[in-house]
Amino acid sequence: MDETFHVSIDRDVCIGSGMCVVYAPGTFDQDGEAKAVVREGATDGLDIVRVAVEACPTRALQLIEGPGRESCC
Repeated sequence: MDETFHVSIDRDVCIGSGMCVVYAPGTFDQDGEAKAVVREGATDGLDIVRVAVEACPTRALQLIEGPGRESCC
C-alpha cells in the first residue's frame, strides 16, 4: 500500500519541545530556533509520523493523509 501524506507545521504554535524528533527522527528535526522542521527526504512511515504528530504538546503539527497528496516532505 502506498503511503501518501504531508505534514504541516504551525511555527507560531510550536514551542520546540522536540517530541516529534523523539518519535520520528527520520522525519523531523529542529532549526536554530528549536522549532520543528520536516527533513528533506523523510524516511519514517505513516504510523511513526502519526505517533509523532499526536505527541506534540501544542498540536503544532498536522498530518494530512490521502490519495492525491504529495509524498511526505
